[in-house]
Amino acid sequence: MNVSDFDYNLPEELIAQVPIEKRDESRLMVLDRKTETIEHKTFKDIIDYLEPGDCLVRNNTKVIPARIYGKKETGANVEFLLLNNIEGDVWESIVRPGNKLHVGTKVIFGNGILKAEILEVMPGGTRKVKFEYKGIFNEILDQIGLMPLPPYIHEELKEKDRYQTVYAKYDGSAAAPTAGLHFTPELLKRIEQKSIKIANVTLHVGIGTFRPVKEERVEDHEMHSEHFYIKEEDVEKINETKKQGKRVIAVGTTSCRVLETISDENGMVKVAEGDTQIFIYPGYKFKCLDGLITNFHLPQSTLLMLVSAFSNREFILKAYNEAVKQKYRFFSFGDAMFIK
Repeated sequence: MNVSDFDYNLPEELIAQVPIEKRDESRLMVLDRKTETIEHKTFKDIIDYLEPGDCLVRNNTKVIPARIYGKKETGANVEFLLLNNIEGDVWESIVRPGNKLHVGTKVIFGNGILKAEILEVMPGGTRKVKFEYKGIFNEILDQIGLMPLPPYIHEELKEKDRYQTVYAKYDGSAAAPTAGLHFTPELLKRIEQKSIKIANVTLHVGIGTFRPVKEERVEDHEMHSEHFYIKEEDVEKINETKKQGKRVIAVGTTSCRVLETISDENGMVKVAEGDTQIFIYPGYKFKCLDGLITNFHLPQSTLLMLVSAFSNREFILKAYNEAVKQKYRFFSFGDAMFIK
């Protein structure tokens, strides 16, 4: 299977640069896998497609303002993008300019409220960095950091919380689980009132989610690793749904990856914490997932491959071409799709 099999033509003007004013008024394309039919709706209509007893599984990770700008002791400007917390105050970071930030280099951020030293050059060119500060690290990041928006968004984000789901809880992501950006507290309340269960997983989204597939053959791509965990109360909700013959519906590809990583052959899940490198592409047999809410993904991306595996490649590409024709908004701040 070739990566080029997952290509489609996207006019640049359809890449959403800013979030829509009201989260749940984005558009919603509804795909029926059995009949291969397409409907055009508004996101808040999702409730009409959810049935009592279904379980929505969402990712409650929180994006940290992980892009920080500082100065070396020489006065030269530098940029850090925090990728993951190795231990304590030691982080793996992408640094720019990389050729000027050697082991032992010291950097000052925010007039000295945060200091850093380069400890090690890691495989792939990232750096192991130790931070020094007084107070609470996340509060300092809130003060001086910027949201690490995807590379295809060129507009400045006016409100930080718009690149955050309304149920974001646990700090740790370098990118938002964007399918969840469409939900409002009011819509979630209506969903619960309809006797639809809501379960949470936590998967900290890494910047690797934007890494292009460079191999020609899909099978040769090595998937990036992301840390996740799921609690007992959420496991119980998912397993109860399965036992009752109702649907488990993932809000986003990140929730999907956790569910498929931890489920057994019968679709039952267990309490777990770890790292997943699961790579889902056509030919994969889903064990837990019955429905998927997702945004529109980049051409030739692993996420488009996952969505194609859940339905079929031809139908998904037909839907994407229809979305282009109907001028849907694409990617992180774009419109949504529900595959049932």
